[in-house]
Amino acid sequence: MGIPSFLPSILKMASENIDQLCINTIRVLAADAVQKADSGHPGAPIGLAPTAHALWSRVMNYAPSNTKWIGRDRFVLSNGHACALQYSMLHLTGVLSIEDMKQFRQLNSRTPGHPEANYTPGIEVSTGPLGQGISNAVGLAMAESHLAATYNRPGFNLFDNYTFVVCGDGCLQEGVSSESSSLAGHLGLGKLIVLYDDNNITIDGQTHLSFTEDVPARYRAYGWHTITVENGNNDIDAIVKAIEEAKKVTDKPSIISIKTVIGFGSIKAGSADVHGSPLGLEGVKALKVTFGFNPEESFVVPQKVHDFYGQFKTRGAESEAKWNAMFAEYAKQYPKEHAELVARLNVEFPADYQSKLPVYKVTDKADATRNFSGVILNALADQIPALMGGSADLTPSNKTGLKKSKDFQKDCPEGRYIRFGVREHGMAAIGNGLNAYGAIIPFTATFFNFIEYCFPAVRLSALSHHQQLFIMTHDSIGLGEDGPTHQAVEAMALVRATPGIVDLRPADGNETVGSYIAALEHKHGPSVLALTRQNVPHLAASSAQNTLKGAYVVHDASDPDLVFVASGSEVSIAIEAAKLLANLKVRVVSMPSWFLFDRQSIEYKRSVIPVGVPTISVEALSVNGWERFSHRSIGMRTFGASAPDKALYDFFGFTPAKIADKSIKMIEQIREGMKETGASRAPVLPVHFATL
Repeated sequence: MGIPSFLPSILKMASENIDQLCINTIRVLAADAVQKADSGHPGAPIGLAPTAHALWSRVMNYAPSNTKWIGRDRFVLSNGHACALQYSMLHLTGVLSIEDMKQFRQLNSRTPGHPEANYTPGIEVSTGPLGQGISNAVGLAMAESHLAATYNRPGFNLFDNYTFVVCGDGCLQEGVSSESSSLAGHLGLGKLIVLYDDNNITIDGQTHLSFTEDVPARYRAYGWHTITVENGNNDIDAIVKAIEEAKKVTDKPSIISIKTVIGFGSIKAGSADVHGSPLGLEGVKALKVTFGFNPEESFVVPQKVHDFYGQFKTRGAESEAKWNAMFAEYAKQYPKEHAELVARLNVEFPADYQSKLPVYKVTDKADATRNFSGVILNALADQIPALMGGSADLTPSNKTGLKKSKDFQKDCPEGRYIRFGVREHGMAAIGNGLNAYGAIIPFTATFFNFIEYCFPAVRLSALSHHQQLFIMTHDSIGLGEDGPTHQAVEAMALVRATPGIVDLRPADGNETVGSYIAALEHKHGPSVLALTRQNVPHLAASSAQNTLKGAYVVHDASDPDLVFVASGSEVSIAIEAAKLLANLKVRVVSMPSWFLFDRQSIEYKRSVIPVGVPTISVEALSVNGWERFSHRSIGMRTFGASAPDKALYDFFGFTPAKIADKSIKMIEQIREGMKETGASRAPVLPVHFATL
């Protein structure tokens, strides 16, 4: 192995300087973890070791003994592929064990291949899909600003933390980061500090292949403060000085471009080869020689490093104790605010909140479910201060404006309504950050077709168990003249296919009430409310409580010959179709939520959708997935069209007469199939069995 020219000075610094010894330890520990897994990304962790050490040893306020302490600074590793770095820091500070490090990327370990929130202690948000973390961090910073403005009092700075982000070139190339960074600049989030690993390398090679813009200039245009550190490989003092400078700029977020060499000190330093592949056994040994470690030993942390980082556990416990004492005194002086905040932190609602929501009668005026939604959202917001959110420049259409709240703005952080602008993806990712902070239940709104703009963040919301209410209006071909570009025929199939999302497509006012209750009570994951633009009548048999079961009978006949299962705006149409089938006994089931119905007992499911009875689904959306609940489907197999909603419903066959006519033909098909197999009843459906 050749001796790098900088080796003597590095070794001398390590022997004399605990900072350098810690930095070198982080480098080799991360390399060991990746090598043992034979999988991962060693380059960024090695290059970012000085930045991480600066944050954890000189900058951040945190408590390793309680990684959920509300007063902590937040750290987000936006370039989540570099997670061996964050896991190394969590080990050195006593959160993870050395065995956790050895199990990097293994089944059921606490050190998965990318950081996962609500799984590994010390991880604020799930990152890896690039651009998500920095966008989540905007939400974290907004949450701190809002809660500070709402609850801090003279002498009681309950909320006074910074949000620190480490990101790479990839995060800043993703469009979602541009959306969220633009909004952060507009809002002047002075406690958001991004440390940009400016190493000029992506997977394909040098950044000059595809990314030559002036990043600091772009961020200055967004309204950010920018700083550059020329030597991020060794100059920890310069990194700390830059962070301290950023803290002094209170009216703008800051981005610090830290010039580093990816894989610094390794045989692959400065190349794309070190980005996403282990160094190899010989490469790891060479790295250890370079940084003064025994090349034959692995996962070694010098006692001096253990002792150095051990102090932060004590220091963090002291900080938390001081905060707790302050909060106890706050409770005495501000009992109302204290009680409200405790309820928010524990995601608790007033015991009688449901009783204060509207109850609709069949004689009430027909209206769009988006309009019912607006009434219900405001009724809930009046009772639950944790509800905070907004729309992607569609407030008049989504009906999400909060009548008793101001807008959240730079000069009004106490406001609860957020003007996200036309930034759907950023909006959803910011919503995840708002919820990850604690004490906030975010709602975000746009047209249902634009949920596909949002979906990487929606997916991470489900994966991370973040509670977020996605209020999606204009849910089907029923939106009419805007045409197929806006008619989200396939979006609900995507929502329903994603684990952990509560799908909610209410049929009327009472079901919209029930949908909001379901979304609020689903405290460990997101919900999607798909709402109509067109009017729907109130159903005689609908109720909020039945909605919570996912499906229930709204029009019945004893010993039915046929069952219609419908959702949303098609439920009332299915009821009218049933009335036209005079020679058949027809049951109509409203199914506002597959997710909720799946969680009912087998007995209940069979009581709603009886075994052996021909069952047809009716929904003006994609038919994909309905085979679990029905033998045949009346739905969309193409995109929609541009026309008034009534013309579209007639053209695509969603009128009572056309549904009745098509259902007769479908029953004939089902009976022909029964004859071929010698069956006396319609086939048993998957819904009739327990999920294996």
